[in-house]
Amino acid sequence: MTEQETTVAARSRTGREERPRADQTRLPRRKAALRARWRKIRGPLSLYLAVAAGSVCGGVLRASTSAVVQQIGDAGFPLGTLFVNVVGSFIIGFYATLTGPDGRSFVSVRQRQFVMTGICGGFTTFSVFSLETFRLVQADRLLAAGANVGISVLAWLAAVWLGHAIASRINRIGGN
Repeated sequence: MTEQETTVAARSRTGREERPRADQTRLPRRKAALRARWRKIRGPLSLYLAVAAGSVCGGVLRASTSAVVQQIGDAGFPLGTLFVNVVGSFIIGFYATLTGPDGRSFVSVRQRQFVMTGICGGFTTFSVFSLETFRLVQADRLLAAGANVGISVLAWLAAVWLGHAIASRINRIGGN
């Protein structure tokens, strides 16, 4: 449209030019403001959704793995919780080293949070460990409670160290 056609189109029946209504000029500004707000929260929101999805995966894995291991082991000792916490400690030590600043694999912050905070956080459980230890104390099984604490802490630290050590070796391997 030419400028003259635009002016003619903007005239009312009375022949005067009409100004755009206030609502019409505000609408594009509102859309732009909404887009700007969405761009601002999209990154953090996607990070939280990644952690939530990882937590769901880790929680389901923990419940099923712990139940299977507990059936295999002694019913009087929380072997299932010990197992998932040791495995989770190994995984987080391995993954943190492999994907860290000096690591071999470069992954996004979102992927690291999905695995480390989401999956490992959902898979391991300090609260269940605490509750099971407390129940052993309540049942006057102090030796079992002490063994649970000692074995757990040592095994978690050893598993994190082992995961870190293996990933460090992988990081030093030449080539891609």
